[in-house]
Amino acid sequence: MPFLSASLARVKPSATIAVTDKARALKAAGRNVIGLGAGEPDFDTPANIKLAAIRAIEAGKTKYTDVGGIPELKEAIINKFQRENGLTYKPNQIIVGTGGKQVLYNALMATLNPGDEVIIPAPYWVSYPEMVALAGGESVPVVCPASSGFKLRPEDLEKAITPKTKWIILCSPSNPTGAAYTRAELKAITDVLVKHPHVWVMTDDMYEHLVYDDFQFATPAQVEPKLYERTLTVNGVSKAYCMTGWRIGYAGGPADLIKAMATIQSQSTSNPSSIAQWASVEALNGPQDFIPVHNKMFKERRDLVVSMLNQAKGIECPRPEGAFYVYPSCAGTIGKTSPSGKVIANDEDFVTELLESEGVAVVQGSAFGLGPAFRISYATKTSDLEDACKRIQRFCGNLR
Repeated sequence: MPFLSASLARVKPSATIAVTDKARALKAAGRNVIGLGAGEPDFDTPANIKLAAIRAIEAGKTKYTDVGGIPELKEAIINKFQRENGLTYKPNQIIVGTGGKQVLYNALMATLNPGDEVIIPAPYWVSYPEMVALAGGESVPVVCPASSGFKLRPEDLEKAITPKTKWIILCSPSNPTGAAYTRAELKAITDVLVKHPHVWVMTDDMYEHLVYDDFQFATPAQVEPKLYERTLTVNGVSKAYCMTGWRIGYAGGPADLIKAMATIQSQSTSNPSSIAQWASVEALNGPQDFIPVHNKMFKERRDLVVSMLNQAKGIECPRPEGAFYVYPSCAGTIGKTSPSGKVIANDEDFVTELLESEGVAVVQGSAFGLGPAFRISYATKTSDLEDACKRIQRFCGNLR
């Protein structure tokens, strides 16, 4: 359509949203479909957080707020960063956006010029390279295979840095793999970055609280204070607090960068929802005891899914440290023929045939920059996960 912007040619639709939409459409048509594509907890928002939102409505806190967030939420975020990450910020170093995605996007829009490069370890969240493209930059994917735990090695980072490098985006625990960097692994990465003062660090810590087996989370500016002045530490309430639909993300970083991001936000969406902001104050300041309860269930689900997938012919599934995803390889199924007669040539064929044949919706690894593989979200009820894994075992067993 000639009327549309040429910049759209640089951007692909979200594969995760596409899978979720297709699963919904098949369900609406009467198919028995188990959707494992969406990255959101199946738990409800805690009652105290919902009550805080209701009270905000009843108190008339429904007007415009400061573009970058209400003072009370900024204070709660400052306290969170200090309490949990040992990072100290002032209010002018904090911004609140309509979800973590907007915070990341605003930072890229505020900083990238044509030709600027952004290093993105692969597998990556599907939106990172698309946001870089929209902002006029160039993504530089660095493949991090299962043999390295899906984690960036310092020597590979060193090779990827050029005079044009502006950012590196680090997500730990990772969407889509669940891989999480230990403090020692992060220190090896930050040691490289210290030597390159023109490279800024963008961290996506959205899954910070979703870690298992006594894993200890750390974030780059915490591990290497020398990077504090060129690190944007991004987080939000979506995952740990079961608030995906409330759309609140936030970041701490250098005041000049935060001011520039607020300028972008002021001319696009303006402030995030006032009601969601007040709910987020309660999320950060209120009881946190439900998080380990949820994590216990997530860990049980992870262990179930990893065990059952590793019993499927042609599938190899590593055990991740965090988040609520697994990222199994389907390399052992490539070249085989499905019951429909379709030859499985790549991971997109695999997930398409799996959905058509068994009614299980997953996302192909190629959408995340590394295949042949697929992503499963185990943030759904255990009975559905068990059923889905049995269907995957059956599908793989029927390949010839």
